[in-house]
Amino acid sequence: MSFVTNICDRFSITTPLYYVNDVPHVGSAYTTIAADVVSRFHRMQGIPVLFVTGTDEHGQKIQRTAESLKRSPQEHCDVVVAEFERLWQVLGIQFDRFIRTTNPRHEAIVKEFFQRLWDQEDIYVGQQTGWYCVSCEEFKEERDLIDKRYCPIHTNKAVEWRDEQNYFFRLSKYQAQLEQLYASQPDFIQPEIRRNEVLGFVSQGLKDFSISRVNVSWGIPLPMAPEQTIYVWFDALLGYISALLEPEALPTLENATAHWYPFNLHLIGKDILRFHAISFPAMLMSAGLPMPQRVFVHGYLTKDGQKMGKSLGNVIDPFDLTERFGADAVRYYFLKEIEFGRDGDFSEQRFIHIVNADLANDLGNLLNRTLKMAHKYFGDTLPSVSAAGQVTSPLQELGQSLGEQVASAYQRLAFSEACEAILTLVRLGNKFLDEQAPWKLYKQEETRPQVLDILYTVLESVRLAAYLLSPITPQLSTVVYQQLGFSVNFGDQSLIHVSAPYSTHSCWGILPKNQTLGEPVPVFQRLEALEPSAP
Repeated sequence: MSFVTNICDRFSITTPLYYVNDVPHVGSAYTTIAADVVSRFHRMQGIPVLFVTGTDEHGQKIQRTAESLKRSPQEHCDVVVAEFERLWQVLGIQFDRFIRTTNPRHEAIVKEFFQRLWDQEDIYVGQQTGWYCVSCEEFKEERDLIDKRYCPIHTNKAVEWRDEQNYFFRLSKYQAQLEQLYASQPDFIQPEIRRNEVLGFVSQGLKDFSISRVNVSWGIPLPMAPEQTIYVWFDALLGYISALLEPEALPTLENATAHWYPFNLHLIGKDILRFHAISFPAMLMSAGLPMPQRVFVHGYLTKDGQKMGKSLGNVIDPFDLTERFGADAVRYYFLKEIEFGRDGDFSEQRFIHIVNADLANDLGNLLNRTLKMAHKYFGDTLPSVSAAGQVTSPLQELGQSLGEQVASAYQRLAFSEACEAILTLVRLGNKFLDEQAPWKLYKQEETRPQVLDILYTVLESVRLAAYLLSPITPQLSTVVYQQLGFSVNFGDQSLIHVSAPYSTHSCWGILPKNQTLGEPVPVFQRLEALEPSAP
C-alpha cells in the first residue's frame, strides 16, 4: 500500500514572491515551510516536483526604502534577497527555483505577456484617480480606509492621493468568465471562507485597474511608453511563469509554459488574495493561458494575541527563533498548532510546551525507553520470532490505516490534522507500553516471548510516526530512523522516492526482524525558555 493514491504525475507549487523592502519575517517563513512540507510529501511518492519561491523586487516602496538607506534599488534588493536565501537554508527549505523579478529573463516574459494582452485590446489609456497605499502598492477604495486616510492593512501608513494617466487592463471584461471559473472549479480558491470573500467582492462588479505607474523609475519600462513602468503587481504575478523557464531555454512564454505550467498549487496569505484569485486569472484568460489548479490562502499570525509590528516591539525574528530552538521545532509548531487557512497566534510559552510535550516527551521518550529495554533484553538486535509484530494490538489496528489518513490530510493541507493523527499513535504507544509493562513480563520465563512482541510493536509505531512526520520534521525523523537501524536521511530527497524501499514505509510492519538497532540516545532535546535578563 502506498502513502497516497490518485495523485498527479507531476506537481508544481509556489509561494508568493516576497517583497524585498525589508528582511524576511515569520509570515514569509510560515508560507514557505508549508510549501516545503507539501513538496516533500509529493517527492516521497516519487512524483516529480517543482517548488518555486522567489522575490518581488520592483516598485515605489522599494525605490523609497533604498533611497532612505542610501542604497541603489538593486543594491538594496541584493542585500535583502541574500537574507531570504539564508533563512530558507536555516529552515531546511528545499526549493527548486528561486526567481527574482529583476532577472532580465523575467523582463522578457513580462513584455511578451503584456503584448498578448495589448493584441487582445485589453489594455488602454485612462485616468487614474484615487487613494494609493505605497506599502501595498495598491489603490484603495475610500470605503475601506480607516479614518478616511489609513490603509486597513498598514494601519500606520497614510494613503496618498494620485491623479495620473496610466495604462489600464480591462478586468471588467472578464467578470462573467471569472464567475464561471469559480462555479466550475469550486476548489479553485480554498478555504471556503476565502472563496466566499472573492465571490462577494466580484458580485459587486469589477473595475478595470491601472497596470502602469508614472514617476516610478524602479520597474520594467512600459513597451509603448517607456517613461512609465509596469505596475509592480502585474510584473510580480508573472514571476511564477518566468520561474518555470529551463536554464538554457529562450525566455518565451511558450518555453516557460511547456512542462510545469499550470501550477497545481499557489500558497498565499490572505492580504494578497484578490491579486491571485481575481486579477491574475483574468490576465491569464486574456493571454490564453490555463488557470492554476488551486489557490490556498492562509491566515495572519499574531503574537501573544496582538498584531505584530515594529512599533509594538513584538515582531518574531525567524532567524532568532530557529537558532534558539531548531528548524524542526519551528516547522512543527506552526503547522501543528495553527490550523492552516485560519489566523493563528504565537506564544513562546505555548511553543515550548507543545514541542516538548509532543516531540521530546511523547515521541522521543517512547523511543528511548523502548530501545533501552530492547538492548537490555535482546542486545542490539531484535530476534526473529514468527509471531513478532503479528499480534493484534490497538497500535497495529491504528497503524494499518494511519498512512492513508495522514496522506489525505497532507493533500488537503490539513497539517494540524496530520500531526494530531500521528501523535495519537504515539500517545497510544506510551499507554500500551505502560499497560503491558514488559519489564514485569520479562521477569517470568513463560511470559518473556510476549516482551519481544510488545517491543517490536512499539518500535514499529515510532518508526511509522517518524516516517509520516518526516515532511515536517526531517531532521528528527532521520535520527529516529537511524536509531532503528535504517541508513536514511530524510533531508536527502534523492533517497526518498518511489524506486527506493522507503516508498512503502507508510504501511504497518516495515521494521525488519533481526534489525540491528542503534544506541538509545535522546532524539530531541527539550526546549528551554531564555532566562530574563538581570536588571
